[in-house]
Amino acid sequence: MQLIVNEPAAHRFEVNRAALIDPGIFAREGPVCSINRGADTRPMAKTFWVLGCLFGLLGVAAGAFGAHALRARLPADLLAVFETGARYQMYHALALLAVAWAVERWASGAAVAAGWAFVAGIVVFSGSLYVLALSGARWLGAVTPIGGAAFLAGWALLAWAAWRG
Repeated sequence: MQLIVNEPAAHRFEVNRAALIDPGIFAREGPVCSINRGADTRPMAKTFWVLGCLFGLLGVAAGAFGAHALRARLPADLLAVFETGARYQMYHALALLAVAWAVERWASGAAVAAGWAFVAGIVVFSGSLYVLALSGARWLGAVTPIGGAAFLAGWALLAWAAWRG
């Protein structure tokens, strides 16, 4: 039986019908749900390639903006906060390129989840640091760890995809 979660081929899952009835069957027949190894993963991989490149471009722009335009305008502590956001954005833009490769190589749902976790981490972690540095709104420091947790989840999921691949 095949359950189609979403129209793109990269989202097709095969469901082991017997495992839905007898959970003990895992040991005998494998998982209940897995990405179809024959699925076309190119659209999802392309999405992560494009996102990685765009976040990389924006990370370089943010770093240059911080180094040139903000150096004279922000106190040293807020400039360091801005630079941390740009640095982590660049790290995880590169991680998105690795995810794109992993999605093509292993057709793994964990790799896809890792990619979206990295995207969420960039938006929440780096985004909150940028806004904190530019506005001085210190309450955003409470939001930043949510983005950090997304980064950690992304790395764990990518490791799982590699392990299972």
